[in-house]
Amino acid sequence: MSALIRSDLAELSPYKAEEPINLDHPIDKLDANEVAIDLPDWFKQKLGAIAQTEILANRYPDGEYLSLKKRLAEYTGVEPEQISLGNGSDELIRSLLIATCLSSKSENGRILVAEPTFSMYGILAQGLGIPVVRVPRLVQNFRIDLDAANKAIALGTIKAVCLVHPNSPTGNLLNSEELAWVRSLPENILVVIDEAYFEFSGQTLVPELPQHPNWLILRTFSKAFRLAAYRVGYAIANLELATALEKIRLPYNLPTISYIAAELAITHHQELLANIPEIKLERDHLYGEIQNLGIEVWQSDANFLYIRTNQDQEILISLKSQGTLIRQTGGGLRLTIGTPDQNQRTLARLRNLLKAN
Repeated sequence: MSALIRSDLAELSPYKAEEPINLDHPIDKLDANEVAIDLPDWFKQKLGAIAQTEILANRYPDGEYLSLKKRLAEYTGVEPEQISLGNGSDELIRSLLIATCLSSKSENGRILVAEPTFSMYGILAQGLGIPVVRVPRLVQNFRIDLDAANKAIALGTIKAVCLVHPNSPTGNLLNSEELAWVRSLPENILVVIDEAYFEFSGQTLVPELPQHPNWLILRTFSKAFRLAAYRVGYAIANLELATALEKIRLPYNLPTISYIAAELAITHHQELLANIPEIKLERDHLYGEIQNLGIEVWQSDANFLYIRTNQDQEILISLKSQGTLIRQTGGGLRLTIGTPDQNQRTLARLRNLLKAN
């Protein structure tokens, strides 16, 4: 059987979510950068009413999703034709790698990532047989090592540069020097700017798209909009790039309930995003409290914090045993901002662990 499977896949590690655990007390799930509070009842009721009256289970979805694209165009300030929808951002990442890096005539192009960052770029690329060039980030502030990046690009094999803005797991936005570098990249290189946490940071490069036809911006409904269960992502790009994604998009790739939920969410975006200021206040408070514990923690423009200690594994296991799930990634620990009660429990558990040691 192994002869049927590409040998290089043996070295590929899949993306793994935190395993569920069963405890007698509540679980604080702070490991996936989800918003801790579920959708409001009024939203669920509206969605349920639409599902009962308008969804025909025996019919495929509207495969063009034009109504949702029009709503997103209004939200982002672009034309509907510049938007392509995906089953989560992961499907869009896979599609754009297929569109730009795979070649039937020569060696596949390479992608460049600056680590630590969102692991799915590397996982999806390797799954397609696309080589991944990894450059480091400076540990003091997680700025990209631009000298290493430029050396990699000078080799002439990089077809796509994949950046997360703000970055996950470190939470930092691209700074002015990095943005100048991004703007200087040649047009024969696809520049992917992942704005999954845009609603928290308030920073976007969408207005610059007309000046950079090789840029593609990714967004998601899984974070601030609280639709992680529905798996809806979208790409914003110039018409040629967006059309290429549409050509290789799987037919009916969004279930009807998912695109209806996304359309309802974007229609009511002001109400659904009204809790973001509170999340940011909790984030900044938690940052200060963790810093006071003597733990190395970085400021964030997203809905999570990143810490590094000399006992990461011990902290991970201890918090999990008490019901707080966080994620170990990129050489540190990523902690999603939860509710005030969840954050207080996390702090108390960290304090007790440090006192015990």
